[in-house]
Amino acid sequence: MTSGFSGLGIAHRGHFTRLKWHRLRRSFNDPLFSAGVMAEGFRLGASTELDLRVRADGGFVVLHDETLEGETNGHGFIAETSADDIRGLRLKSGGHPPILSEDLATMLETAHPDALLQFDMKDTLAVIGERGLDHLADRFAGAGASVIVSGHDLNLIVAVAKRLPGLKRGIDPTDKLGEIHGAAGWGAVEKELLADLRGPTEPDTIYLYWPMLLDAARAGFDMIGLCHDAGKLVDAWTFNLRNPDAGFDEAEARDFAALMALKPDQITTDEAPATERAWSKIAG
Repeated sequence: MTSGFSGLGIAHRGHFTRLKWHRLRRSFNDPLFSAGVMAEGFRLGASTELDLRVRADGGFVVLHDETLEGETNGHGFIAETSADDIRGLRLKSGGHPPILSEDLATMLETAHPDALLQFDMKDTLAVIGERGLDHLADRFAGAGASVIVSGHDLNLIVAVAKRLPGLKRGIDPTDKLGEIHGAAGWGAVEKELLADLRGPTEPDTIYLYWPMLLDAARAGFDMIGLCHDAGKLVDAWTFNLRNPDAGFDEAEARDFAALMALKPDQITTDEAPATERAWSKIAG
């Protein structure tokens, strides 16, 4: 990490935009889902994100894929694998053991009060079941504002809200809104987004693909402004520099400046300190 740039966020014209460490990485040089990077984020008060998969015993592990082969030296479906078997595995990126939900709960107890950890749930409510919900309630009932739960299964988000009302909630309607735009235009997107903002998940944060935000703005539709008017935060995902050491190229500088002008509350990136440094060179 470059000296002087923590990767926590960017202040610009009276608005602060957090930089979220995607998949627990400050940089592409960091291994995926590293407990060391997570601990550093907790110490600094960073916004970080990880993926969760349910295990055979109802607990969870920090992995993205449905099976163990892609990210670890293990084999088989995670949902059919016990915590004891997972503890003996190593990630292919970095060689460290996978992080279990029990580890997360312990580490969260010492996190900086500004730290925010996103649980991106990769399984559905049907797969997680009551045992998985019980595990979340047992381990994270006291996490409060330090954790935000997101996922594609909105029924799961509603179920988590009932069991853990103190946790923040996030939804990502990007794919759905993209299909609606292609079929019926931005007016139909606006109506659907408003329905999501008022829906049963009662989201705190809306995750939206940053090019969609810029496309909408060029058409005169401020998606972030609509969310802000409804009292919701917006995370623009995932902005990564093509050459982190060199900073923004001309197109990236133009796009990032346009994105910052929309005042997102958070930008997801795998290169937080490099993004902060790059912006410092061009910001007026």
